[in-house]
Order: sequence, then structure tokens, then C-alpha cells
Amino acid sequence: MIEHSYKITDPNGMHAVPAGLLVNLAGNYQSDISIEKGQRTANIKQIINLMNLAIKHGDEITIRVDGIDEKDAMEKVFSFIKENL
Repeated sequence: MIEHSYKITDPNGMHAVPAGLLVNLAGNYQSDISIEKGQRTANIKQIINLMNLAIKHGDEITIRVDGIDEKDAMEKVFSFIKENL
């Protein structure tokens, strides 16, 4: 398992457009990919769960990836989050 933390810098936080793109990106990987905010965790491959985290500007999140293609998945997902959130 690999994990990285990130502080959201986008003033709009996680809204529908980046969330949808992130779900599509995560769907390309076999690994389990999740985001944790506080005490709550969501599967990145399920947009409803991801949006229910209500990730806002300044929130600290942790991305966890576990599986056969975890290294590539983390690289792409974390890069997307840094560029878009």
C-alpha cells in the first residue's frame, strides 16, 4: 500500500468536474484507491462517495492505493490531484 497526503489549494475544492475526471482516471486501475478526509474514507471509483466527503479548500486529504498497479495508479492520481485541486 502507498499513501500520500495533500492539502487542497483550489478555492472551489472538489466539485463535480474534477471529481468526475478523477473517477474516470481511477477506473483505469485494478488497485483499490481511496481518499480519506478526517474520519471519513471514500472509494475514488464511486463519485457519490467521493462527493459526500465535501472536500473544500484547505482540507487535508490522504490518498491510499493498494493493489497490483499501485505505483502507476498513485503516480497518475496524485499528479491529477496536485494539478487540479
